[in-house]
Amino acid sequence: MVLIDGKEIAATIKTEIADEVAKIIAAGMKIPHLAAVLVGHDGGSETYVAAKVKACELVGFESTLIRFEDKVSEQELLDCINSLNQNPAIDGFIVQLPLPKHISEEKVIESIDPKKDVDGFHPVNVGRVVAGMPAFVSATPFGIMELLRRYKIETKGKSCAVIGRSNIVGRPMSILLSQKGVDCTVTLCHSRTKNLKEISLNSDIIVAALGMPEFLTGDMVKEGAVVIDVGTTRVVSDQTKSGFKLKGDVKFDEVAPKCSFITPVPGGVGPMTIASLLYNTLLSNQHKIYK
Repeated sequence: MVLIDGKEIAATIKTEIADEVAKIIAAGMKIPHLAAVLVGHDGGSETYVAAKVKACELVGFESTLIRFEDKVSEQELLDCINSLNQNPAIDGFIVQLPLPKHISEEKVIESIDPKKDVDGFHPVNVGRVVAGMPAFVSATPFGIMELLRRYKIETKGKSCAVIGRSNIVGRPMSILLSQKGVDCTVTLCHSRTKNLKEISLNSDIIVAALGMPEFLTGDMVKEGAVVIDVGTTRVVSDQTKSGFKLKGDVKFDEVAPKCSFITPVPGGVGPMTIASLLYNTLLSNQHKIYK
């Protein structure tokens, strides 16, 4: 069993990006600039955005953090997004989710210029992914594809179960895995899939992205399977200083012994999301998606 080290791969990608930034600076070209918009003081969002800012510094990017209180109006947030769309200094930006209930996440996502949508959530980028065109791919699916590629995990002709159908992970994941060159035969499963255990038992690769702690158990996985755990649910724990611990969607102790490759939680898919966001920003800076 090989434990897929997302921290190590993410660090490698950041080093590669930093090398590219050094070349950009040496050539006197514009330094990549990533902006983040944070509404409110959600603990998880605060931590995630702080990590993004730190990562920008690490690779040599410029970064901007724009804060709003929970009570900000939807129009004020949309005006900010429009300003970022028009700002030539900004190569890409993200609006951290979730947003307060009085603000439409759909309207916010659609208001972002697809050319600066480094989160890959805009319908234009999603559509381009479906069509197999150059696009900003959402960070988690992009990160998973990089893990598979860098660990040289064979995908051609393999059967794959993607468990979870969210627009951020499950659906784009199923599309990427089925594209030419990757060539998996994909079954997209969800909470209403009746024969889910049968499907997972017959799958060479399983991507668990349901958001249910320890959902995938040992009796649902065949010997030699590749298992990618996307779940990151906080559960109460008296064994940590914070009072909680992260649980994946996979019951690791049962599943890992049967796997050829598996991602841990934490330290697997998670670290790849920020690395992927930085990579998308570099692509935007170099105009490699939208010429």
